[in-house]
Amino acid sequence: MMAEDVTVIATFVPKPSRVEDFIALMNSMVVASRAEPGCLRYDFYEDGEGLFYMVEDYADQGAVEAHRETEHYRNYRSSVVDMLEAPISVAVLTPVQPGS
Repeated sequence: MMAEDVTVIATFVPKPSRVEDFIALMNSMVVASRAEPGCLRYDFYEDGEGLFYMVEDYADQGAVEAHRETEHYRNYRSSVVDMLEAPISVAVLTPVQPGS
């Protein structure tokens, strides 16, 4: 049996004065994270209303844990908090439809 993919959706509300810094940081995360062996998807979005989203898919939970141990992730975590108006909202999703 194959391990289940893990999907993570993170929602961010950056401070208006820090949006450019936030976008630069997150785009650097996209480049570095996509190079990780267990990363299947790492996409950054905005809704035009001040919210930003990171949609991440990993091969398995081990890949999520490996992601959280990388230098780029540790740098992001130490930098992003000062750029945000609200705490990051994170949802870890499990497929419920057959064949997932």
